[in-house]
Amino acid sequence: MSNREIPAGIRLGVVRGISYGLFGPPDPIAEPVRALGAGVIRCYLYWSQLEPEPGRYVWDVLDTLLAEFDGGEEIWITVSSASRWGTRRVTDFLPPSPALDLEVFGEFVRGLVARGRGRVTYWQCDNEPSVPILWAGTTEEYAAQLKVFAAAVRESDPAALVVLGGQPPEDTPGEVFHYLAEHSRDDFDVFDVHLYGDPYTIPDRIAAARALMAAHGYEKPVVAGEYNGPLVLQYPELFPKIGPIMQGFGGYISAPDDSWTVTTDNVDKPTPEHDAMVALYDRMPELPPHLQMFLADCPPEYEQLRHRQNAREIVMRNVLALASGVRRTLCWNLAPEAPGTDDRYAIMHLLFDKFKLMDYAEGRIAHRYPSGDALALTAEALHDAHEVKRYEVADRPELYVFEIARDRGPLIVAWSRTADESAPPVDYDHSWSAPDARARNAFGDPVPVRVANGRLTIGLSMTPVLVTR
Repeated sequence: MSNREIPAGIRLGVVRGISYGLFGPPDPIAEPVRALGAGVIRCYLYWSQLEPEPGRYVWDVLDTLLAEFDGGEEIWITVSSASRWGTRRVTDFLPPSPALDLEVFGEFVRGLVARGRGRVTYWQCDNEPSVPILWAGTTEEYAAQLKVFAAAVRESDPAALVVLGGQPPEDTPGEVFHYLAEHSRDDFDVFDVHLYGDPYTIPDRIAAARALMAAHGYEKPVVAGEYNGPLVLQYPELFPKIGPIMQGFGGYISAPDDSWTVTTDNVDKPTPEHDAMVALYDRMPELPPHLQMFLADCPPEYEQLRHRQNAREIVMRNVLALASGVRRTLCWNLAPEAPGTDDRYAIMHLLFDKFKLMDYAEGRIAHRYPSGDALALTAEALHDAHEVKRYEVADRPELYVFEIARDRGPLIVAWSRTADESAPPVDYDHSWSAPDARARNAFGDPVPVRVANGRLTIGLSMTPVLVTR
C-alpha cells in the first residue's frame, strides 16, 4: 500500500478557480501567485480541454501552466472527468461523471501525467465526490475511477502524489468518505479536507479525517485543498433570510438529474435560485449587515466589515490547520474566473464570490484585496516555519496562542475568541527570550507590545496579531 509523505516544510498556496483556460486563453498567474507568497498553485483541467476528440490531445493549457512556473512552486492539478464524448454526462464543464470506458480514461490520464512528469507534484481525481454538482455518479463509480486514475499516475510519474477528491464540510464524516477510506485506501496518497464554515471546528475536522483512516488501519497526510471565510452559512441567524434561495439551489446541489448540465455554451443560463436572489437584492437595505456584506455593491461600511473578518480568518484558519499537523493549505481563490464577470443572482456568487484574493485591473490580475494582503503577511511569516503548536493558557480558554518555530527565530500568533469587534483588548503575558519584539495584526497594522524581564505583554482582541523579534 502506498503511504508516501508530501515534500518537507510548510507551504501556503492558492487555487485558480475552476476554469483555467476553459473559456479562453488562461491569464498569466505566476506573478500574482508569487506576490501572495504562495508556494502551491492548484488549477482545474478538464478532460474536454485536453482530449476534445478520441485520441486527439491538446496540451496547450497544461504547457502554458508549466511554462509559467520554474519549479519553485508545487503544482496541483485537479483533473475533472467532464467530456462531450468520454463520460456518461455529456458536458465539457459540469458535472463530471463516470467514464464510459475506464481503459480509455486511464490512457488519457497516463498521457496527461507523462506530459507533466517531474513538474506536477499533486494529481487529484475530480473534486468533492460527495457533492452531485461536482460528481454525477455513485460513490462506487468514483472509487472505480480513482483506482484507474491512481494506477495511471503512478505508472507515468511514480514520484507524483495522488490526492483523494476533497471532503467538504457537509460530508464530515459522511457515508461517501467512510466508503472511500475503507475501499480506496491503496488508491490515494493524500487526504484533502476543505476547511470552510466555523474556523473553530478545524482541529476537530482534521482529527476526524485522520480517525477515518485510522479506523481502517492506516494514516496518510492530510492537506487543506480549499479554505476561506467567512461563509454566509456560518451565521445561522441568517438562514430564514436565505431559505428560499437555498430551496431553489437544492434542486441541483442535492440530487441533480440529467437535465442539469452546464457546458461552456450554456454557462450563462439562469440558475434555479435566480428569482429568489433577485428578490433578496431588492430587499438589500432591510437585510442584516452580516448578510448585506456578502452581496455585490453593498454599502461600503458593510464591505469593510466583511474585509476585516476575511483578513482575520485567513490568519486563523491557517494557524489552526497547521497546529493540527496540516502542512499544505490552499486558499480559495486567486481571482474571478474572468474579467468583468458578475453573476450576482447565482447562489455561488453569494457563497463564494468575495473569497477572491485579487481582481483584474487593466486586463490582468493585479488588484489585491485585504484578504490577499493577509495571506501574503501570513505566508511571509510562516515561510521558514517548522512547527506550529497551540499554547494552552490556563483558565483562559478564550485566548488562542500559537508558538511557531522558525529559522529566523520565534513567532507567536494570538487572538481572543469573541464576536464583538468593539471589545477592548485584553492584556496577555507570555515568556519571550529575545530582547525586543514587534507585532502586527492581520491587517498589517503595528500593535503595541512591551518586553521586560523575559516576558512580553500585548493586548489581544478578535484580530490575530503576529509577534516576532
